[in-house]
Amino acid sequence: MPKLIIIENDGTRHELDAAPGSTVMENAIRNSINGILAECGGACACATCHVYVDEAFADTAGKPDPMEEDMLDFAYDVRPTSRLSCQIRMTDALEGLTVHIPEKQG
Repeated sequence: MPKLIIIENDGTRHELDAAPGSTVMENAIRNSINGILAECGGACACATCHVYVDEAFADTAGKPDPMEEDMLDFAYDVRPTSRLSCQIRMTDALEGLTVHIPEKQG
């Protein structure tokens, strides 16, 4: 199982085993990570699971598709590596994926 590292806005670091095919959001919710609200439950219909993908994984995690880009318009402090965590599916290629949670959600 690939490792997933989630860093809360206050610097609290969580290292999780993430099943391939699961989303970053699902893993955050399952492990009660502060800052990931996921109000739409992963339907890409809000921006409450916004994260910043670490630069080292930006290419591997991929770019947002048009629907995700539309939802990111509602996110707080969008950056070049912003993604909705419900849209990032874990794979073995994402071993060690590190994401940072913004100060607040949109």
